[in-house]
Amino acid sequence: MGQFVCTECKASYPLDESIWRCGCGAILDIDFTPAFDLARIKNRRPTIWRYREAIPIAHDDNIVSLDEGFTPLTEITIDGKAVFIKQDQLFPTGSYKDRGASVLISKVKELGIKEVVEDSSGNAGAAIASYCARAGVKCHIYVPEDTSAGKLAQIKLCGAELHQVPGTREDTARAALRVAEKRYYASHVWNPFFFHGTKTFAFEVSEQLGWKCPDTVILPVGNGTLLLGAYIGFRELLQAGIIDRLPRIIGVQAENCAPLHHAYQQNLGEVMPVDTKETMAEGIAIARPARGRQILDAIRQTGGQFLAVSEGEIAKALEETCRQGYYIEPTSAATIAGIKKYLSASSLDEVIVSVFTGHGLKATEKMLKLLPQTY
Repeated sequence: MGQFVCTECKASYPLDESIWRCGCGAILDIDFTPAFDLARIKNRRPTIWRYREAIPIAHDDNIVSLDEGFTPLTEITIDGKAVFIKQDQLFPTGSYKDRGASVLISKVKELGIKEVVEDSSGNAGAAIASYCARAGVKCHIYVPEDTSAGKLAQIKLCGAELHQVPGTREDTARAALRVAEKRYYASHVWNPFFFHGTKTFAFEVSEQLGWKCPDTVILPVGNGTLLLGAYIGFRELLQAGIIDRLPRIIGVQAENCAPLHHAYQQNLGEVMPVDTKETMAEGIAIARPARGRQILDAIRQTGGQFLAVSEGEIAKALEETCRQGYYIEPTSAATIAGIKKYLSASSLDEVIVSVFTGHGLKATEKMLKLLPQTY
């Protein structure tokens, strides 16, 4: 079934241990060999669990699901260019974070854990709260005090114990880490099972393209939960011989909080602290991503790059996308702004895939303040 492997000291642990980081304090990955039976996959229900043999959960009885997955891959015209957009804003809790939450909370159930803690800018907290409610697991969700009201309501109505933390997103993470010394950390950043849910993004994209690989994948990146998941997924498909190459991965950050973009531009191996400002793209406003080195490596391994977009570009992309009928949150619009910036250097026949990460209803109050001239 696989094992945990430390990203620093290379120690290994069995997957049935209730751990979320190495004894040395470093981040863990999962060493796991997936299987893909394309004929069986084709005949299964359209959820992430159609790729059952590629997800490291031991027993089907432990699967916690809300029938998430297999969202539409829709061709949308952006600045005159056709781009495939994965509509992950249509997930049960309104964001792609359901991919990771379903797998992680399935593992929580498998381990017999009854209480967890998570920190989030909103979407991951809502997803973990929802799947914990489904599994009957008590959860504590830590969020910044300025998190969108819609996300706070979602977390509380799912029965989670909500903790709003003054200060930065990093202050929220530190508060949760202190609690995680005594409770299991169902973290979408530290816990590697989350990434073995988000990797299903790559499986679905490949299947929806006829088991082919796109040329380029453009994704938002803060903590890297979707970008790293996609990288893991495409790499597993390549190792299984289903695709013959990896796509170029482009990471999009907001200019007001772009530590990964800065590290890439400076050709650094580590993400260094940078000055940050408030951004409307709250979902990617991460000043110190815990898996920063891995994110940089994924971009470089695929021949990709980072793009940074301004607040004005995000606002314009948000309005333009909503005017096409897609009600997305500002973090999703940052990705669209990144696509618009990338397209000028793209080739005519390039197959580009991107994503709507979160639904606009999760941030309507903030969006009304952002675009008062529209209403």
